Amino acid sequence: MGQAQSGEGHVPSHEELAKQLANKFAEKCFTSLELFSLKDVFRSLADTEQHVRYLKEDTIARFLEIPDIVGASPMLFQMISFIGAFPFLQDAPAVLGLEQMVMVITIMTQRYERVLARGATDRRKLLFKSMAVYDRRFSDMRSEAGVIGAKNSEEQQGAEKDNDRLVDRIPTLGFDVDLAGDDEGDSEADDVDELVLAALDSLDYINVVKPKNTSEIHGAMIPADNFRKLIMLLLLASPLDPQGSLATYSGRVSGASLDSLRTTAECILAAFLNVEQTPGIRFHRFNAIIPSSMPFLFNGFTPLFEHFLFSKSLDFHKTKDGIRTKAAILPEIVQPLLADTGSIMNLNVMSQLSFFIPGSLLFRRLHLLYSGDDDGFSMGSFEAKVFNWRAPTVLLVCGNRLPSELDHRSTGPESAYLSTLPPRRFPPGSSDTAERLTFGIYVGQPWKQTHRECFGGEDTLLFQLEPVHDVFHASTLNRDYVSFTKPSSSASQAGISFGCPPPQSTQGYRRSSVVSLGAVSLVLDSSFEFGCFTHDYTSRGGAFQASVARKFDFQERFEIESLEVWGCGRDDEAKNQADRWAWEAREAEARRRINLGTGDIEADRALLEMAGLIGANRSGGSMG
Repeated sequence: MGQAQSGEGHVPSHEELAKQLANKFAEKCFTSLELFSLKDVFRSLADTEQHVRYLKEDTIARFLEIPDIVGASPMLFQMISFIGAFPFLQDAPAVLGLEQMVMVITIMTQRYERVLARGATDRRKLLFKSMAVYDRRFSDMRSEAGVIGAKNSEEQQGAEKDNDRLVDRIPTLGFDVDLAGDDEGDSEADDVDELVLAALDSLDYINVVKPKNTSEIHGAMIPADNFRKLIMLLLLASPLDPQGSLATYSGRVSGASLDSLRTTAECILAAFLNVEQTPGIRFHRFNAIIPSSMPFLFNGFTPLFEHFLFSKSLDFHKTKDGIRTKAAILPEIVQPLLADTGSIMNLNVMSQLSFFIPGSLLFRRLHLLYSGDDDGFSMGSFEAKVFNWRAPTVLLVCGNRLPSELDHRSTGPESAYLSTLPPRRFPPGSSDTAERLTFGIYVGQPWKQTHRECFGGEDTLLFQLEPVHDVFHASTLNRDYVSFTKPSSSASQAGISFGCPPPQSTQGYRRSSVVSLGAVSLVLDSSFEFGCFTHDYTSRGGAFQASVARKFDFQERFEIESLEVWGCGRDDEAKNQADRWAWEAREAEARRRINLGTGDIEADRALLEMAGLIGANRSGGSMG
């Protein structure tokens, strides 16, 4: 990988510039040990043809231990073959030699930020182009009776002559799917990749070599099936540590776990498109949803591609005589990703959460604080289990959608609950065939009883996981984030709410028994039997921002099936909470054991003082 020299006035070729950029990346983005490991790994894996050493698809798939059943290897190889041609993407696909792999690893692990000052924080367009298909026939597909099919040859020829006609004839059912027109990010000026310009600028050739955009954003789309497979791979890779192996999670790609993985991937894919109505994802939607609903989606690529930087021939546990030390022979104890079990939370749900909550708060950090299945569906149990946790928490609730015809029933618990909601009703947020709903909330502050004001901070996140992945960020103007109000004679609207005004501010409502719903809100009744999620996109102005993926009004009313709260933190937080629980148990036992009412007031007072319940600044009330 020697530095290519060019004479004065000489315009370097693409190959010369690519080699110079690879050398710069290798020098600035890798340590000498990492670069040695990369060369050693490449040498051990590469095939040779006509004196050219390169990596093949199956070789990379085996080395990264990508499960065959996921089917993501062709998609991943397409991506890295495209990125390997950086910065001259019109030359893609590239033969993956050593210099091309330097490009791939630098970009996939975001190490380019150490070199490229301009455009270094945005690689979404590059990743989109690496996954996109530019065949014009994909743009002229339409759905008929739920099946996407091509038009007859005469109509195809007519559509191919009109480069501006895309998928404008695809109907929309509940989703703001990609339509024809001037989409955001589709203009010619915006189609120039900032990373490409930054790379050429770093070589001082930006004014000499003009990048060509043969792979245009306009008209390109990522096929839905390809992206679904990539999402499954990213769900598996999300908890990877440096040098971690995908083979460690082989249990997640078999049996019921594989079905759960596919279901989770379908929910995430539903945020981008309705697969029954459009064949692929266009850039403006991809570029809008990724930063809002899943900013950490591609983080799993970093530990996955860093495998190339760890050579197995390097063994630091060997002594000078070549004998491995005893410490290296002992098997490494790996802490499970999820120590506790729950009816909602599993490894796939946790990976899905890591797409918008930092994985450092989730993997090997979650502790089950409260489970309605085990602790009972009551606010008292919830308070006893959750309020002592002094670190962030994640609440998950799942249930089955209530049929719309229940609105007209006059009896039953469902009808009684619906009578507490405002009569205005929005349609469901997804297809009626999806009856199971899962919502959640991330709260960074400790839970507490709500009196006059709600609690929670600007890092609070309201989200939906099933059947459509969606995230609703906290607003900075309205701070009615979380409300916890236990049933009492003075509380007419008991329960847990997110994004709703505190109960005190609703006393002047014409019907005090009717819950005041926020524009984007989730409400759980005091018995944890029913819930309601509202997305009033038209009004806006709530404590949580409206959806980027679904720009319409919808509401989900459901019967709660499971409710869980998970604490995010290290073992010391769990130990502190266990200590508080133990202290409260001892206090309760002390109160239970005290035998009052003997008639001897002084003896009873002495017992209370021994138990630490009165004395000093404490008062045991009247003993008379």
